Formats: sequence, C-alpha cells, structure tokens
Amino acid sequence: VQLVESGGDLVQAGGSLRLSCTASGFTFDTWDIGWFRQAPGKEREGVSFISEADYIKLYADSVKGRFSISSDMDKNTVYLQMNRLKPEDTAVYYCAAAVAPTNNGLRSSEFKVWGQGTQVTVSA
Repeated sequence: VQLVESGGDLVQAGGSLRLSCTASGFTFDTWDIGWFRQAPGKEREGVSFISEADYIKLYADSVKGRFSISSDMDKNTVYLQMNRLKPEDTAVYYCAAAVAPTNNGLRSSEFKVWGQGTQVTVSA
C-alpha cells in the first residue's frame, strides 16, 4: 500500500501547479483522500479532501477559490490543482488515505497511509 505524490516545483506568485497523488496496492473507491501541507516550523495542516466516489470535497479557508481537488479512478490518482499561488502556500505537500468514511477530512489523525511529500515553493 503506497501513495506517491508528484508535481511540486518552484513557481512565482500568481502561478499554478497541479499535484498528483497515485496509489498502488489499493484503489481509491473505498478510501477518502486528503491533501496536507507542512511549512518549516509550522504544524501540518489540512488543505483539501475528497471522499470516496467524490461525494464530498472540502477545502481549508486559506485555499478556497484557488485550489481544486479531483480524482481519476481509471488512473487511481487524485489531483490538487493550485491556482493563484501565494508565497504562504510554500510547504511540503502530502497526500494521505483513510478508509471511508472519515469524520473530519482535514484532520491528519484520521489518515493512516501517507505519501513521501512533494515540495512546493512560491517565490514573491
């Protein structure tokens, strides 16, 4: 059971990135997926969440209207489209999986399987 993130990069403020989270060893159809981020010296925070069958999508207030989560079950991949990036979005971004249903999709303790993270750096 493994999650692999990709898509992190260095981008200027106002730019866009799309992160990918691909699962191996299991399929997303009965799992909820969350995106989290951790900046240096800060707590890990929930960014976005998508439930199994895409029934529920959640976003942190700090990214609402700028980030969008989606899934492609054929590719067993969840995406995080990040637009209008800001320097404060700089962090390591992790995807995580939890057996559905989760009680709070933006709380890291709900999730048991984690990827290795991908670095997003937004320059001013």
